[in-house]
Order: sequence, then C-alpha cells, then structure tokens
Amino acid sequence: MMTYDVIVVGARVAGAATAMLLARRGLRVLALDRVAFPSDTISSHQVQLPGVALLHRWGLLDQIRASGAPPTREVRFDTPEVVLQGRFPQHQGVDALYSPRRTVLDSVLVEAARAAGAQVRENFRVEELVFSDGRVTGVRGSERGGSSIVESASLVVGADGKHSMVAAAVGAASYRQRPVRAFASYTYWSGAPMIGGAIYQRPQRTVAVFPTNDNLTMVYVSAPLAEFGTFRADIEGHYLKTLDLCGDLGDRIRAATRAERIRTTPDQPNTLRRSHGPGWALVGDAGAVMDSISAQGISNALRDAQLLADAIAAGFDGTKPMAAALADHQRRRDRAIIPMYDFTTGLTRFRPRLVETALLASLQRKPGEVDRFLGVIAGAVPLDRYFAPANALRLLGLRGLARLARGRV
Repeated sequence: MMTYDVIVVGARVAGAATAMLLARRGLRVLALDRVAFPSDTISSHQVQLPGVALLHRWGLLDQIRASGAPPTREVRFDTPEVVLQGRFPQHQGVDALYSPRRTVLDSVLVEAARAAGAQVRENFRVEELVFSDGRVTGVRGSERGGSSIVESASLVVGADGKHSMVAAAVGAASYRQRPVRAFASYTYWSGAPMIGGAIYQRPQRTVAVFPTNDNLTMVYVSAPLAEFGTFRADIEGHYLKTLDLCGDLGDRIRAATRAERIRTTPDQPNTLRRSHGPGWALVGDAGAVMDSISAQGISNALRDAQLLADAIAAGFDGTKPMAAALADHQRRRDRAIIPMYDFTTGLTRFRPRLVETALLASLQRKPGEVDRFLGVIAGAVPLDRYFAPANALRLLGLRGLARLARGRV
C-alpha cells in the first residue's frame, strides 16, 4: 500500500489548489472528494482581486477567461445616501474580478492538480480518520458501492468545508466565533446583461449583481436571519421585492428569464478554528469561514491554500519543523483574514457605522478615491488601514470629523 506525503480531504477550491501547489513541489499527494466534477455548490461567486492575482500567478487565469466568465472592472456601489461608480485598482498584475460558476472554477483547479501530478479520486467518501499514538496517519473510506479501504499519509489536510469532518474528528478548537445573522439567496438570469458589477446596500438588505458564465447574470440577496421564515414562505416573491428597492433592477430582472431555481441558505457560520495538530491541518472554510455578504470566501480559500502549501513544503524540506511551520501558517492566516472577518460580520447587522457612512459620503467629493475604496471591498487594499483614524482624517478633513463627532454626516 502506497503511503502519501499528503492526503487532502475535499477537492474544491481550497483542497484542489492545495493539492496542486504541493504536487508542483514534488510531494506525493492524494486528493479525495465525495462528488464527481464538474459539480455545483452554494457559492459567493466572486474571485476578488487577490484571488485573481493568485490564479494568474499559477497560470490558470486564462482558463477562467476561456470559460466565458467575463471580467468585471467597473462597479456601481449604491446606498441610500451615496452612489459611487469606479474601477478596481491594479493589484499584482490584475485589474478585474471574475465570478465563475463553481462547475467551472472547481474543475479548472481539479484538472490543474492532476496535471501537477496529484492523484485526484472522485466519488470517494472519507468515513473516518486513522490515528496511531494520538497522531493522524491516514483516512478510511470507500468509493461509491466499493469496500472500505485505508490510505496512509504523513499529513492529512481537511479541505472539507465549513462542517469539516476532519476538524470534528481531531477536535479542532473554534475561536472568534460570531453569531449567524444573515441568510443568502441567489440565482442566475438570462437576458439581463451587465457590463460591470453592482452592489446595493438598502435597509436590512444587501444585493450584488455580477456577470457569470453562459451570458448569465448572478443576482444575490442577503437579509437578516430573523426574516428567514417569512422569506422562505415565498422565496421568489420576497427576492423580487428586494430587487425593487434597487432602482430599476426589479423591472430589468422581471423582463429577464430565470435560468435556475433560487438557492437560499441560512447556513452561514462565522468562526475560526485551530488549523493544525499532530498529522493534520485545515485549509479554506474548514479552518476559517464567514458570511457570504462580502463575497470573500473563494479568495480566502485560494490565499489559504498558498499559505498552507508554503508551510507544508517548509516542513517537508526541513526548512522548519512541521509543527512550527503549521503554527506559522495559522498566524499568517489569521493576520490576513481577521480585519475582513470582523468587517464582514459587522455587515450582517445591516446597520452601517456612522464613520463608514461619513467616509462614503466624502468620496463623492473625491472621485479619485472611489477606485481605492473599491479596492478595499475587493480585498486588495488593507481594510484596517483604510478605516484607520489617519486615513479618516485625510478623507473627511477636520470639518468632516467635527460633523461626525456631532452625529451629523
């Protein structure tokens, strides 16, 4: 029986990317997934600028473009108080985000993992982890209709999503948990073309509209979890009523053709988990997951795959002890994700902070700053620096700060 260097449980974005990167470094990698690709899944769709930059670095962006997923360079950010129109800034050689269907993105990454030399086994259900002296040494599972088998590895990586079996089996501790406050609902429309993207913030609602594959437009709605029961009783009716709050969007969508059913989910946990232990590591949503309202999940997963692959490679080549390398990965992951994590969970309150409202209002008088703000929401400009007091003073000026202090924007 072959012993692998790394077994990756889950072969969607985080898992396939991790498997690809490790195989490119010469490690023996087995990636397992219970589905066959192409396969769809609930998704936030947007690959934000940092994620696009990684796909470009890995040599995969041309395949996303060739799939018919159009680039989005311009965005309308529309709130009751202010409407901003701008372009994404250049970031590491890219200037657009993409919103591919998961049937496309996941398949591109799976095939890239195979091309790099990883073995990818589809329709394989991992049933349990195998332990020896308190250390994970492999997995037990079976192909559909087959008998149970054991695969062994020096390291098992859980890339099996927000309800990770791997995380549960090793007892990975959760921290910085935040309550679920919002649910998401989206579908695709034919005959509603978009040149750019649009984000609407309305009382108790956020709406995102972006072009995707097959000349379809993805329209996403986020609303408070407290309204989920009412919304579910008439999903399409409440969905369309929300779009009616967004200028002519409701009329445009009613004139279009719905291509698929409306997908609606309240399953949006917000938590970080310890990401490593003896013989195991976590990547992507298995280790850090947050609400889809900011559409950061795919880019977070791609970044985390790169960080974890770097750490694992350092452990195998002796640059660092594996335990130290994996601990460093968790620290780097948290530094990268926490500012946007906190911002995202704040968005699910559907009550913009006064300082954020004031900063947005100030951008109307500074058109050159709009692109930088769009870089913030695309994850390319550090969010904590943007909302820092020094930058607020630069954007608002002393008079603006005085108005803000008096509660007047």
